[in-house]
Amino acid sequence: MIDHFRVLAPIYDRMIPVVDPEIYRSLLDLPAQGSMLDVGGGTGRVSAPLQQWVKHLVVADVSRAMLRRAQKRGGMWPVRSMAERLPFADGVFDRVLAADALHHFRSQSVAVKELIRVLSHGGRMVVEEPDITRPLIRLLALMEKLAMMKSRFLSAEIIAEMAKGPGITSKIVRDGKWLSWVIIFKEKTR
Repeated sequence: MIDHFRVLAPIYDRMIPVVDPEIYRSLLDLPAQGSMLDVGGGTGRVSAPLQQWVKHLVVADVSRAMLRRAQKRGGMWPVRSMAERLPFADGVFDRVLAADALHHFRSQSVAVKELIRVLSHGGRMVVEEPDITRPLIRLLALMEKLAMMKSRFLSAEIIAEMAKGPGITSKIVRDGKWLSWVIIFKEKTR
């Protein structure tokens, strides 16, 4: 099997454009007092500009090559882990981000439940995905399939449905061009 991200790691940050960090800051409601997890965060390209608004930043990814790049950035703790089996206790992160990553996870529904598990009560999670309802994104999905990336793009509505559970609410935001965000809230305990 091709290790796409080992091959892409040296050029990934130059190849993939970053969305304005202020959008993530707003969607994540930063600053936050606690820690943030960037799952499937690779090189940390999305979360690095956000680390000034959280106490601790953890980047979890399965690619060693991508995590080495994240470690070189500094200021974040890289952890090699699958999103479906995170090595963290329940509720330890005030913010969780999965930017442009969910379509790469092996079991997306298991991963979403696992991200909710590590999210603190009163916490907020943002899942950003290419908006599969757009024709250009459907072409991107086909290209990834042809490159044997095993990507599975889901609509924001399906992602929100996966997150449903007691004490969990969500809302969907779209940029009207390429991206959609599912913002997931975990109720505070009484």
